[in-house]
Amino acid sequence: MSLFYFLRNQIIGRIENGQTWLHTSWTLINLALSKSLLLKTTQLLIRKIYIPLLLIIIWACLIRFLRLPNYILPTPLEVLHNLINYSSLISHHLLATLEETALGLSLGILLGMLIALSMCLFRPIHAFLLPLLLASQALPIFAIAPLLVLWFGYGITAKILTTTFMLFFPVANNFLDGLKQTPENYLNLAHVMNSSRWQTLYQIRIPAALPNLASGIRIATAMAPLGAIIGEWVGSSQGLGFLLLNANAQMQTGLMFAILAVIFFFSTFIYFLIDKLLCLGMPWTLLKSH
Repeated sequence: MSLFYFLRNQIIGRIENGQTWLHTSWTLINLALSKSLLLKTTQLLIRKIYIPLLLIIIWACLIRFLRLPNYILPTPLEVLHNLINYSSLISHHLLATLEETALGLSLGILLGMLIALSMCLFRPIHAFLLPLLLASQALPIFAIAPLLVLWFGYGITAKILTTTFMLFFPVANNFLDGLKQTPENYLNLAHVMNSSRWQTLYQIRIPAALPNLASGIRIATAMAPLGAIIGEWVGSSQGLGFLLLNANAQMQTGLMFAILAVIFFFSTFIYFLIDKLLCLGMPWTLLKSH
């Protein structure tokens, strides 16, 4: 009987030691993984922010060494101060610019896709629209925007049309190139299988052209805030472009730089948002920007 208790105690002790060892190992593994994750996150943040930090340091040193007055080049701290003080005003005008940008970008993408599909399917339309497309890009947007304001007033419509006018061409051009560059063996296979013109379009040509369409959408997204702001410069009562003109007229250089910083971060955010959505929706295109 004593031998039985001895063996039982030995087995229980070994099990407890094994549990302790497993618990210690699991703790060490979690600690190592957390440290590795923290290290990767830190490295990622450093890679993302070291260039802006370097530019801010150069900016501050330039002001200090050249003794530039604030009305020519404000300090980074003054820009941050204006950004905080006028945050509610900037946010109010940012919403207007955001609405104009979103609607103009959506219409520009749709119009560009329709033009590309029409030019691909119908040769007479291609011959008719190609000179008009080239002429639309030869005319400066600053010459077109006042006419749009004159025709449609100072409301949001003129800003949306100005943005759309700027954005439809890169979408149409890239998408049309993709439709024309469909692999010939795919088209031959569709012909052998007696596919109709429309079946060939939506089953072969459009899927093959999606990488080019994604590139055109990315270009249009990068240009979209500029189109909205140009429309606000020409004639508006709200928006970041309107606020920027007012700050310039009143020589509020710090506020101007704060607005420019907001425009930069706003443009960067929507670009990477659209880029991420395109990568999620079309992962096979391999056109990631990072």
